[in-house]
Amino acid sequence: MKKRDIASAVIDYTDYPNKGVFHVEETGEKGYVKNVIPGQEVLFRVTKKHGDQVWGNRIEVLKKSPLETRKELCDHFGNCGGCLYQTVPYEKQLELKTEQLQKLLKPILEPDSVFDGILRAPREFGYRNKLDLSFGDEVPGGPLNLGMHKTGTRYTVLDAESCVLAHEDLRTILSAVRDYCRTADLPFYNKLKHLGYLRYLMLRRSETSGEILMVLAVSSQMKHDFTPLVEQLLNLKLEGAITGIHLAICDRYADALLPDELHVLWGKDYFYEELLGLRFKVTLFSFFQTNTKGAEMLYAQVREYLRYGWKEENREDPGKQPVVYDLYCGTGTIAQIVASEARQVYGIELIPEAVEAAKLNAEMNGLWNCGFVAGDVPLLLETLPEKPDFVILDPPREGVHEKALRQINDYGIRHMVYISCKATSFVRDMIYLRREGWQVARYALADLFPGTQHIETVCLLSNRKPDTKVRIDVDLEDYYRIKDAKKN
Repeated sequence: MKKRDIASAVIDYTDYPNKGVFHVEETGEKGYVKNVIPGQEVLFRVTKKHGDQVWGNRIEVLKKSPLETRKELCDHFGNCGGCLYQTVPYEKQLELKTEQLQKLLKPILEPDSVFDGILRAPREFGYRNKLDLSFGDEVPGGPLNLGMHKTGTRYTVLDAESCVLAHEDLRTILSAVRDYCRTADLPFYNKLKHLGYLRYLMLRRSETSGEILMVLAVSSQMKHDFTPLVEQLLNLKLEGAITGIHLAICDRYADALLPDELHVLWGKDYFYEELLGLRFKVTLFSFFQTNTKGAEMLYAQVREYLRYGWKEENREDPGKQPVVYDLYCGTGTIAQIVASEARQVYGIELIPEAVEAAKLNAEMNGLWNCGFVAGDVPLLLETLPEKPDFVILDPPREGVHEKALRQINDYGIRHMVYISCKATSFVRDMIYLRREGWQVARYALADLFPGTQHIETVCLLSNRKPDTKVRIDVDLEDYYRIKDAKKN
């Protein structure tokens, strides 16, 4: 094979993050194609070739996998790319994800590392409490669509009316907005020409109360009175209720909902959500897990690992409570959920708006032992008034800055919890931490996104010799395999 060739292959197995692997016996070549299922025969275009290694982009599935025993539930299954595992029974989805993660994590685990299993999502469908949608068309000159981009494209938009991951209320609103804009003959914003009007629709829903917030984003190239749309939306038959409708003016070239202006069309700009008995104020653009019940499951595991690690460390003084650092804390949900286990919790988050939300939520929940600071984690670690006894890390996909890892290690603590939404970044960070004596004591997987290839990893890390630097070498072959998995 050579670059730009089109070929077909049967996928032998998948590596994290759902990268299909195939072998060509005749030539001895080994290939990789993303977004596939073991056993599928796929057509792909070669994008890169290095020696006998081939990388390709999937064009289409020629033959289904024997694992795909369920009917398709979405009109755009296979093209959207959002729920790749939709046709695979849920138990088998969990097995696939577990196999991928176990294989990836194996080089950084110890013989006595305890696997606590994969946490099942409380709900397989309709769990998404937030949708970020784009206006566009599927074919040039075709009808206006409102949905997600087709896999591998920047401009093709597939309608999301039949998306089974979204709550039914959100799908109903999506359809109403799309139909209104079609009837009003409003043009969508062309990202290539930077011309047009309709750009995005954001919807978010409270699992607890059913309250729904909406932001319709448009350019300033036109003016339109959306009063009739507001009236239509407020008369929709929903399980919950719309409590805020907003119009955002977005003229930036960036393909993201970044308002230059924000106008209230009706209602308020927040609702309240509950997690594990605590109440959180969620605003239009504040970060909150897109699967509320799944987040409860994940955060309960974090709290359990904190209890376990601290109890193991303080058998002689069981009443002692730790000072906890919650790093990359977002709006402080984890900090507040573990506050009952701590004497004091300090949260650090880069985004100032998220920190302000964390402070307000902690005050609302009566958690006076929580403090939050806005800034970059490596720069602020040395400024906090107390050193930690326990650290919780929930970094962005890129993982933890090495400077921050060094600072955390120098505290001499015995335990910390690491939550990862991108396991290859976690493995990279563990290569450093292992050389400083850290080990994975216990770990679990959390399936917050059924039907998709995504999976969360939560680990309790222990440093059994904090006063002695224990260098543990990682096999170089495993290291480069991990590095390659991160790159691809």
